[in-house]
Amino acid sequence: MTTLRFPRGLYGITPDWADTPRLLAAIEQAHAGGMRVLQWRRKQGTPADRHAQAVAVRALCKTLGLPLIINDDWRLAAELDAEGVHLGRDDPALAEARRALGPGKWIGCSCYDQPELARRHLQDDVDYIAFGALYPSRVKPEAEHATLDHIRAGRALVEPFSPRPAVVAIGGLTADNAPPVLQAGADSLAIISAVFDAPDIRRAAQQCSALFD
Repeated sequence: MTTLRFPRGLYGITPDWADTPRLLAAIEQAHAGGMRVLQWRRKQGTPADRHAQAVAVRALCKTLGLPLIINDDWRLAAELDAEGVHLGRDDPALAEARRALGPGKWIGCSCYDQPELARRHLQDDVDYIAFGALYPSRVKPEAEHATLDHIRAGRALVEPFSPRPAVVAIGGLTADNAPPVLQAGADSLAIISAVFDAPDIRRAAQQCSALFD
């Protein structure tokens, strides 16, 4: 099997909760259900509150041995010695993040519904390219709509690399609707609601993780 530069499997993204103890408990449950990587994403709250939560999440992830990606902020990723950063279209240049974090950290990027954007970002040494939203998203209802053809195009772009960057799918994914996305070539499923809003977080994570067996 081809060596990937980013783990295959369930890639959990944190919901925007102010309740840090609740979030930490949910992360533990998702990890117990097979979540391979966590992205901390927090848009609401004061800078001090967000920073305190990020520190707490980082401490838990170290205890669990769970790789942590920081959304948007490569400076915070460097401060916390997180495993990587996820950057979007309006974020600082990927090349700047790579210079700051070094070659041992993961950098992923949002490519929306634009394979050409992915092609450019692959030249910036990213470890994964993310396409979405594949399905309607409660978290980002205004998000661009990507299709299975975008996943296929992304997979074709990364195939020449060795080890190769991963293709990540995001947006409205569930254990029920994700199989065609994996069949189209996605290596990883980035999920918020279907895991963290589930009545049984561990079971929801297990159901998503089982798709990779």
